[in-house]
Amino acid sequence: MNKLLQYSSITRKVFMGLAGLFLALFLCVHLIINLLMLAGDNGEMFTAAAGFMSSNILIKIFEVVLFGGFLLHMLVGVAVTLKNWRSRPVRYYKANKSETSLFSKYMFHTGIIIAIFLVLHFMNFFFVKLGWVDAPAGIDKHDFYPMAILLFQNPWYSAIYLVFFVFLGFHLNHSIQSGLQTLGMNHNKYNKAIKIFSAAYAIIISVGFAVIPVYFLFFF
Repeated sequence: MNKLLQYSSITRKVFMGLAGLFLALFLCVHLIINLLMLAGDNGEMFTAAAGFMSSNILIKIFEVVLFGGFLLHMLVGVAVTLKNWRSRPVRYYKANKSETSLFSKYMFHTGIIIAIFLVLHFMNFFFVKLGWVDAPAGIDKHDFYPMAILLFQNPWYSAIYLVFFVFLGFHLNHSIQSGLQTLGMNHNKYNKAIKIFSAAYAIIISVGFAVIPVYFLFFF
């Protein structure tokens, strides 16, 4: 039974690591498409890319896989966190000192913040495309470019968007390190390189997405 429980715990961590790395890779693709909004062509390239993503059957299948990845990552994350809490129902009187970073200790909490923002983000874009939420007046439900302009020129939405990507950056940084270590890439020879890569990737993704609302809010 102990071996079975240990195998179950390892399996959950592997699934979570794979799902997290998959989502991290998707963020890069999503960022590249979103940055097309800054091309200065009145959204033509972005609209073409978004149209392709909306109509291609392979992309539609990928959307299902993507949502599966989101759900798997969140559900396994909750399961692992609850298991850890149950295994230590009473906190230590004095916390042990460790090299664990501050945000790595709060991965569950930053994950909750990200999940809340994703609901907001989906309501403003993806759910509009599906027809579950009404598009803004005078805008077609498939025309994401004017929707983005309308939202990002709202200071409150842009502020929420920017704050979210600060949390996402910290979450992403630790997720990549944890995911790669879970898959066996944990050795003194390349741990430093993994840390540099994960930090650089998290910064590029966060800053890349943050540039978009700043552009539409102050320079468009």
